[in-house]
Amino acid sequence: MTPRDGDRDRASRFRPSPIALKGLALAAAVVVLDQASKWWILAVVMRPPRVIEVTPFFNLVMGWNRGVSFGLFNSDSPLNVWLLPLVVVAITAALMMWLWRAESRWLGWGLGLVIGGAVGNLVDRLRFGAVADFLDFHALGWHWPAFNVADSGITVGAAIILLESLFTREKKP
Repeated sequence: MTPRDGDRDRASRFRPSPIALKGLALAAAVVVLDQASKWWILAVVMRPPRVIEVTPFFNLVMGWNRGVSFGLFNSDSPLNVWLLPLVVVAITAALMMWLWRAESRWLGWGLGLVIGGAVGNLVDRLRFGAVADFLDFHALGWHWPAFNVADSGITVGAAIILLESLFTREKKP
């Protein structure tokens, strides 16, 4: 192998595959939709903040989550302000490396959704110190924790990754 061939092989390792590019495009779409929906809720709908009954099982509300999923660790701790964003950045970097190596379009889509959701919520943490949640589904007096578009991306993406890992057969040589 000549030095030029080695350079070409090294460069191709850093070039994203079509699967990775589609995953990144999906991640960008989730971030844009998430931030646009939060802007609309914060700037237009929740002036003043209130509960808006949309259907008998769905409300628009305004909540701030300083913790993680489902409000866990939801406190004003200084650790939440700095530690959670650092953890999100580290996890997102690991997911990006996984996306770069993904060989399945389903895995690429799932990773793209999770990455987009993580980045969407990270933007909120950096801007506001908390994540804006406003979608409230409920039934029989029980309310699911309020969530947002980014949370939906993370949940759907994680489900796709799980299903892809359970039902995709590895090709044998």
